[in-house]
Amino acid sequence: MVGRSESWLSQVERGIRSVDRLSVLIDIARVLKTDVETLSGHKMAYAPNGQPEVESLDEIRDALSAYPGLGLSEVRTSPLPEIEQLTTEVHRRYQAADYGAAASILPRLITSTEAVVEDSASRDLPAALGVQAQAYVAAAKLVTKVGDGQLAWIAADRAANAAMRAESPVLKAMAAYQVACAFLKMDRIEQAEHVAATTAENILDDSPAGISVQGALFLIGSVIAGRRSDRAEATERLRRAEYLADALGTDGNYGWTAFGPTNVAIHQVSAAAELGDAQQAISKAEALDTDGLPDGLKSRRAQVHIDTAWAYSQHREDAAVVINLMEAERVAPQALRYNVIVREMLRELLKRERRSATPGLRQLAKRAGVLH
Repeated sequence: MVGRSESWLSQVERGIRSVDRLSVLIDIARVLKTDVETLSGHKMAYAPNGQPEVESLDEIRDALSAYPGLGLSEVRTSPLPEIEQLTTEVHRRYQAADYGAAASILPRLITSTEAVVEDSASRDLPAALGVQAQAYVAAAKLVTKVGDGQLAWIAADRAANAAMRAESPVLKAMAAYQVACAFLKMDRIEQAEHVAATTAENILDDSPAGISVQGALFLIGSVIAGRRSDRAEATERLRRAEYLADALGTDGNYGWTAFGPTNVAIHQVSAAAELGDAQQAISKAEALDTDGLPDGLKSRRAQVHIDTAWAYSQHREDAAVVINLMEAERVAPQALRYNVIVREMLRELLKRERRSATPGLRQLAKRAGVLH
């Protein structure tokens, strides 16, 4: 009745996984004819299930509503090389989990890309559209992480439109990846899976960027299958991503995908945690070496510790959960603060807190925004 599998519900009932979406809690409460606070065991004001918002998110919303081409705002056109540099900086900041800095750049970047496309002569238009698509991909990534799904979908849709006008298969696939992520953010699982799987199957570009984007689509597809508790499909998509990573042969960052053998291994940890295979997730995480990743990929490094913490939480090994979350915080503090599963884990830990076993828990929860 709430659109989830019996396997998923069984894991919730046995304490293997938590319900990490307010929308799902609301659906369950409606079906059971109760309220959310009865299900969650605490007032939502004490541990809000929504995400904290970064500064500049309102400005990003305004920028997405500006439409310089329609005469709704006046924006000075910046030179295309300057816009390219800003786009690169947003992607770089995002991958370093410096979400606040990335958000502060985006409002100007969004309006500038709209203006430069509007002002470009026909011979310059493909390059301008390419930069615009990349800028909107960056915006969609950030808003998916720290904002709301609807806003993320708008940015991803803009990226797709620019990519189609630019007639770039790789850019279209990058945009499709962000559309899938936005749908996933909104719990539109079927639409997310359709976009990711169909796009991954249809990519014919065998350049490093094409291979990387195809591999990234198979990885997000494995995450979606894990969300549905479909072990066979999650495993198959991970296998195909691993094949592509081997073909690529390096931990590259083509198309800002971070795709490569190490990122596939990170997703194997994530998939095991998502499926409730806690011991497998822990074993894979302990064998994982992230030194091969490019230096700036702090968010990917932090994700390993977050997933390991989630696996330990399924075994109720609270001290190990806190240690791994602290390590994730050391690597990338904002990656911790804006992760919904981290906040859910912290709330569960606080419910059964034994201060002698987890002395750093309360301060960690405060820094993550769960306690005030």
